[in-house]
Amino acid sequence: MSNMVNLTINGIAVSVEEGQTILEAAEKLHIKIPTLCYHKDLCVAGNCRVCVVEQVGNNKLVASCAMPVSEGMEINTNTLKVRNCRKHIIELLLTEHNEECTKCYRNGHCELQELAAEYQITNQDFIDLVPDKNYTVDRISPALEKDDSKCIRCQRCVRTCAEIQSVGAIAVAHKGSEMKISTVFDRALDEVVCTNCGQCIVHCPTGALVEKSYVEKVWDAIADPDTHVVVQTAPAVRIGLGEELGFGAGSRVTGKMVSALRRLGFDSVLDTDFTADLTIMEEGTELLTRLKRALVEDDPDVALPMATSCSPGWVKYIEHKYPEYLPNLSTCKSPQQMFGALAKTYYAKNIGVDPQNIISVSIMPCTAKKYEANRPEMKDSGYKDVDFVLTTRELAVMIRQAGIEFEKLNDESFDSIMGTGSGAGVIFGATGGVMEAALRTAYEIITGREVPFENLEILPVRGLDGVKEASIKIEGTVDDWKFLEGVELKCAITNGLENAHRLMDDIKKGERFYHFLEIMACPGGCLGGGGQPYPVDDEVRMKRMEAIYAEDCDLPIRKSHENPEIVQIYKDFLEEPLSHKSHKLLHTSYVKREQY
Repeated sequence: MSNMVNLTINGIAVSVEEGQTILEAAEKLHIKIPTLCYHKDLCVAGNCRVCVVEQVGNNKLVASCAMPVSEGMEINTNTLKVRNCRKHIIELLLTEHNEECTKCYRNGHCELQELAAEYQITNQDFIDLVPDKNYTVDRISPALEKDDSKCIRCQRCVRTCAEIQSVGAIAVAHKGSEMKISTVFDRALDEVVCTNCGQCIVHCPTGALVEKSYVEKVWDAIADPDTHVVVQTAPAVRIGLGEELGFGAGSRVTGKMVSALRRLGFDSVLDTDFTADLTIMEEGTELLTRLKRALVEDDPDVALPMATSCSPGWVKYIEHKYPEYLPNLSTCKSPQQMFGALAKTYYAKNIGVDPQNIISVSIMPCTAKKYEANRPEMKDSGYKDVDFVLTTRELAVMIRQAGIEFEKLNDESFDSIMGTGSGAGVIFGATGGVMEAALRTAYEIITGREVPFENLEILPVRGLDGVKEASIKIEGTVDDWKFLEGVELKCAITNGLENAHRLMDDIKKGERFYHFLEIMACPGGCLGGGGQPYPVDDEVRMKRMEAIYAEDCDLPIRKSHENPEIVQIYKDFLEEPLSHKSHKLLHTSYVKREQY
């Protein structure tokens, strides 16, 4: 058991574990100390000094986020000296900050704005330096925008990119008054190793980093009488959207979301869960085909382990960092892109609409999906598969703009034709979900029996651990899969690109061997994506994860291969997994990228 340390904060006694900080001790007493550079996901920097407190016996104020507690320490968080110091720090930050708050995308969701309001910064006692600064705004990327005029140099984004994602696309450049957050050679984000994951956006306290918004383009499409606008919604959106609209973290708002989308004017409201189920059919068959080549045909060129390809941030990461492993990626497009290709072929044919008049919109928890939709190879339908991608946050903006009282909406169901998904499709939204969905189907195909886990819940693949491992021994196969009899299928699951980096390095060194990898770019998987509501930490991620699995349990169909719409599309259109038509529409290729 850890040693306990006794101290007082504002005259109140508290005991906390040795090694904890003053900030953590204050939280235990429900005393709020303001922060900007601090975030629970990141290492302590202590460079903004907004969190300063007064320690009795110390002439200098101390940063509560960085100062460990000590026995007998006496702390005051609300003295005149502390309040004045914090106020001056906020004022100094504002001297270099573009204060056009009403025009800012983060208006109402900005931590600096909130502190300025709390500390009543109504007059500026310091010289405004903004006019003299040569600020740049990077809008080249189809996914992200970077505005230096709104940066407070807290370095959360830098630490996020390095610690959580192991990418290092951005870093601190120059010193003193010239210090800025930049890329290598000051290139645009679209020209460096950036994976577009958006974790920098989630962790940025201001509007310095935001997603590129396509809200107005979607409004224009909805208003055009000559277009048929179809919308798909990813699994993680239905357990994140409520947070933006007055509900608690982890609230399930699927039915209200569908109702709101109809009221916004979309012609058809469909479900990405449908193509998540389709991904399992295609990806599962691809894995089994690779295993057959390895075990039966003894093919030395078969690329194992096979890795999932539904996270575009992970795909771009491997294109930059591990191009030698590109053959190991599944050739399957992500569920978003599969949906887009089918919307302009199968769906268009079924409803009798010319595909050139269809606008395909997707609501995603992920900013990297915006980049993915703009990849030049994503046009196998003869048209751009997905026209516009909105984040969960952007959908909330549209709902508010339309004056929809979200909490008062009745629950409604998705439309038919690509609107039915299984519980296996839903759990794509959580780390381990793709693996669990794949195992539910693959094991049953191979053995004719359900996976040997109670209530289909494959617990070893669940949770927020950085790297998880699971193995299932194949016993009692049906005739077509006798070659897998006795094989122990070894799997690994990671979330966050730093964990992917560690896993891939181990595989590269020969220290680990697996048959199948699930890798998600964001912590927690899609539910922790760069397009989800902020603020976020592991407590919020866990609540979202619990909601994802609850949604799965409540659905009547929980295995992808039992989805009747999946059965129907193969019968009427795709023929079978990995067919010629499936390959043309649902599969893709990858490119080696530079490592700037």
